Amino acid sequence: MIDRRNWQWFRVGDLFPPQKCKCSNATELLEDGDEIAYIGAKKSDNGVMRYVKRVENLVSRGNCIVFIGDGQGSVGYSLYQPVDFIGSTTLIVGYNEHLNPYNAAFLVSVLDLERFRYSFGRKYKKEVVANTKIQLPAIKLDNGGYTPDWKFMEDFVKDQIIPQLPKKAQKVWLQKYDTTPQKHENMKLNTQDWKWFVYESIFDIRKGKRLTQADMIDGNIPYIGAIDSNNGLSSYIGNDSQLHEANTITVSYNGSIGYAFYQDKEFWATDDVNVLYPKFNLNRYIAIFICTLIEKEQYRFCYGRKWDLEAMKKSRIKLPVTPSGEPDWKFMEDYIKSLPFSKNIEPSKPNEVVDELVEMKKEMIKMRRAMEAQQSQPVQIVGGNVTYIDNSTNYNIKK
Repeated sequence: MIDRRNWQWFRVGDLFPPQKCKCSNATELLEDGDEIAYIGAKKSDNGVMRYVKRVENLVSRGNCIVFIGDGQGSVGYSLYQPVDFIGSTTLIVGYNEHLNPYNAAFLVSVLDLERFRYSFGRKYKKEVVANTKIQLPAIKLDNGGYTPDWKFMEDFVKDQIIPQLPKKAQKVWLQKYDTTPQKHENMKLNTQDWKWFVYESIFDIRKGKRLTQADMIDGNIPYIGAIDSNNGLSSYIGNDSQLHEANTITVSYNGSIGYAFYQDKEFWATDDVNVLYPKFNLNRYIAIFICTLIEKEQYRFCYGRKWDLEAMKKSRIKLPVTPSGEPDWKFMEDYIKSLPFSKNIEPSKPNEVVDELVEMKKEMIKMRRAMEAQQSQPVQIVGGNVTYIDNSTNYNIKK
């Protein structure tokens, strides 16, 4: 439990004077670049949409908080960007000289407590960000005012959050992660020589099965849903009558359409998910390559045009090929192995999560929930909006 007795309210605009990001037309960016990340209104993957060539007049400096001002399902969330990036104009960016990755993790967790106030129809605009107030640990100044306790926030993450993470995740945060590739080979992608393949020619595609919450029983079987993060994992269940095999790929076709994940153990998939059974020898390296290509097709589908079973069977995917014109599975595997960090792809234990940053997020969510549990303000309905009544002057908070 966090002791909040010495916390004070701070106006976000005083901590992070807000600025708009600069890219108003993403189609003008060169998609084949690999120099800098393009960040959009997306809460997963730390907002990264793709990597592009650097355009200096569009670049925002790193070591900042990014506020997602627009975007269905993402508005109101905050991100920390450690390095330079190009950001969509739907994003607001803020800087503070005291910011670092540790206290930023704390701050983003606190800032995300405010996201309930905003929606696709009620945007998190620049002036709204500036006037929002958040409660933070504070130090009293000689003049009677307060300043955020930046060191407390940093130490809390270092001392309370990081030690609870798996060892691989701790290495990430302690900057002791192995960045080397498995194969020291400079491999290039030349898509001009690739060929199109119909999905059903390389996959046996099966639909998941609906399971209502009332019918779920407790257990340790992954339940894969139509979500865009956490490898599609919605929860764990004990139901085992409709399990799909491991070493397959799941693709959501409703909700978060087009997100693809590799599944390395048996699982239950909801009926909003297609399961791709390979007609070739799949492994996690090939799966990472293919999942990336699948997600490139997201723009073709939407809530009104779903990527359902029949549509996916007839869809096409462009792949590298051998001289005989067959998919070059070995090239795909070797290419992933040639990338930095690829030594960390293979888990050291059967149940270890590959992307350990997910574990960091889980611990920060626990912290947010502990803080939420301590909020005991009465609530009233004002003009259809939920309004907290407390002693602050926070944006949309009434005295």
